[in-house]
Amino acid sequence: MGSSLKVVGLGPGDSALLTPQAQKAIADADVIVGYTLYVDLVSDALKEGKEIISTGMMGEMARCEKAIEVARSGKNTVVVCSGDPGIYAMSGLIYELAEEYLDTLEIEVVAGIPALSAASALLGAPLMHDFAVISLSDLLTEWDVIEKRLKAAAEADFVIVLYNPKSKRRDWQIEKALDIVREVRSADTPVGLVKSAYRNEQEVIVFSLNSFDISQVNMLSTIIIGNSSTRMIGENIVTPRGYLNKYRK
Repeated sequence: MGSSLKVVGLGPGDSALLTPQAQKAIADADVIVGYTLYVDLVSDALKEGKEIISTGMMGEMARCEKAIEVARSGKNTVVVCSGDPGIYAMSGLIYELAEEYLDTLEIEVVAGIPALSAASALLGAPLMHDFAVISLSDLLTEWDVIEKRLKAAAEADFVIVLYNPKSKRRDWQIEKALDIVREVRSADTPVGLVKSAYRNEQEVIVFSLNSFDISQVNMLSTIIIGNSSTRMIGENIVTPRGYLNKYRK
């Protein structure tokens, strides 16, 4: 195998949550490619002496194509992503674009701590039972499909994790999503909102389903909606796994 390209998860943003494997991949690289905001999450020490290729929002195709081009030229290249590179990030697109080069280009995905894990930790233990993860961005997926998935997840009593709930151009989807869940879930269902997890701007807020304030949501938010058994224990959202019901009778 010739050239190599690594797609690296940076985790939530705090350098303490960057895995040793991800840190080594970046340290060994000649070139770092990524969305400007995510490249900024890489420490100056790790970026020192490396070529940086970054683009703004909506530049995913250009970034990935450039990363493949640079890697095929023989440079040790990493594409950095927030969270985990295989969850709403760049590893899938890299594989799609590089499919014809897989005999000469080695691709490795380096896992990172995803936003849902970071948000869950900050809220308590809301993901102790089955959950569904749904992105509210309709830029690549039709809203009809997203709505169908929301209804199915709500009716099946999954805890629901919402990614990409709001942006400057997408401001109505979150209220619609909450209305869908409200049709089948009680008004006092705990809902956690985590903004900029493990970054300087971090905010953690707990609402009930009916009191949720959509004005608090921004593009760096992750939302976790409890299921029918989710409850508050102190200030923490907890979804029981069922241990007490089974073993303490």
